Amino acid sequence: MFPVMEGRMDYKRLIVMVLLVLSMRVCGQDFDRWFTGGTLRIDCLREGSALGDTVWVERWMVRGGEWFGSRTQLLDPFDNGDYRIVLRDAATGRELYSRGYSNLFREYKDTPEGRTVAARFEETLLVPMPRGAVVVALQRRDGDMRLVDQTAVLFDPARFGAAGGRRPVAGGRSPESSRKMDVAFVMQGFDGVDEETYGAVCRRMEGVLVGKEPFRSHRDDFSVHFVRGDAGVEYNTFGADRYAMTFKVWQLHDLLDTTPCDHIIIVVNNEKYGGGAVYNFYSVSSLHRMAESVLPHELGHGIGGLADEYVDEDLSYADLHRTAYEPLEPNITNLVDFGSKWQRLLPEETAVPTGDVDVPRGENGPIGVYEGAGYSAKGVYRPAMHCMMRDYAPFCPVCRERLEAVFKLYTR
Repeated sequence: MFPVMEGRMDYKRLIVMVLLVLSMRVCGQDFDRWFTGGTLRIDCLREGSALGDTVWVERWMVRGGEWFGSRTQLLDPFDNGDYRIVLRDAATGRELYSRGYSNLFREYKDTPEGRTVAARFEETLLVPMPRGAVVVALQRRDGDMRLVDQTAVLFDPARFGAAGGRRPVAGGRSPESSRKMDVAFVMQGFDGVDEETYGAVCRRMEGVLVGKEPFRSHRDDFSVHFVRGDAGVEYNTFGADRYAMTFKVWQLHDLLDTTPCDHIIIVVNNEKYGGGAVYNFYSVSSLHRMAESVLPHELGHGIGGLADEYVDEDLSYADLHRTAYEPLEPNITNLVDFGSKWQRLLPEETAVPTGDVDVPRGENGPIGVYEGAGYSAKGVYRPAMHCMMRDYAPFCPVCRERLEAVFKLYTR
């Protein structure tokens, strides 16, 4: 059903949705026309500070194994992520594939050092191998938060040496298995660990992945893979003791090589509390006793593109969402354009903003517009008193809705 707002049809949104559905259907039906079934790995370098940045393609690689992503949902339906990769047919300009994502550079820009000191960050982007020449556009948000081309490079598989007409190798994954969400666990620090202990940890983390809703209801939609190796994860990222991330993105993808990975989870063999995640890049968890709550929270970021809903104004990027533009993340708002968020889910009598109510910590409480989110105590609002993205309560209805939509992107 198309959205109805205030008793009348929102025709602008209707037109956008119809065009999106039609374009996705065309690409889905024509996957074999445009793509070989293989996977292209694009390693990029992004360098800069808050004063400006550049990005370029450092190398192209034919990744081992068949394309593991969806063969029908090729165009990204979400306006989320600070960046996006787009493949366009070189002859016609037609968009063939797109995915939004974020990276650590976006966070670095908001640190004291990142405001003036340039630094270099690795990115790895995996896309279906095109049959013919394509323009690979690396997009970023402009001053008005619109996605625009930052760098555009021609890639011709014939000149690269990956024949455009090449069929998938025998023994590759079938098109039906592309309707799973492939989760690759990279197990750091487990070299030399005995098989019984390692197996128990793997079973625990797989259970954590599908332990909470809405992941639990979709447990059959996940295909899980485990790889041991050093992903370069370290604590104290950007000076936050509990923030555990890796800057060695190319090394991470070297470990995966042929492993299908719609999403990557790095598990650190360490019982120190911590973790982290970057939207459509990777998530990190330790073996802390609270991993059963920490990892789902991080997956909210990494898979759902959800924002933190807690308040911590000591963070260097506490003012990140107090801007003239609506935040990209679906679960917070600064009321600049609340109609694009969860307004349609509110009961008619709900006040905006909504006053705090007394709700047990393990419950969401009534949906509303509660002040205090995105690290800021004032000016940024969340949908529920408690949520996984705030204090490890169950995911609220707004967060569950976005996660459900992402699951469909990988399983239809």
